[in-house]
Amino acid sequence: MKYFTEAQREQLLANGRAARDVMNLGLELDPRPVVSLYTRGGYARWLLTEIDPLYPHLAYGLCDRGFTVPKMDWVRLHELDTLKNIIGISIERDVHFTPNGPISAYAERAYARGLIDV
Repeated sequence: MKYFTEAQREQLLANGRAARDVMNLGLELDPRPVVSLYTRGGYARWLLTEIDPLYPHLAYGLCDRGFTVPKMDWVRLHELDTLKNIIGISIERDVHFTPNGPISAYAERAYARGLIDV
């Protein structure tokens, strides 16, 4: 499954490179989410901000697998396909998603509400 466009993939990789650069300086990056993925009819949602440029199968962002609490975490992209096969619900990209703030704002709301609200 293709979870993001080529432009989104490039932005995710650029954010991953930037995150590595600022981490080496002892700082943190607080980018806007690039892509929103969700399960139709479910509560699972991922707001991804970056892909690790050294390990491009790993994406980072605010993750809620639908049966846990939302948290900032890494997700293996192939696990999204595995999850789809286990629960029988496809994971889709929210084509109408437009970020309106940094990932920290989404995380703060998600922690307070117990789910990711876009």
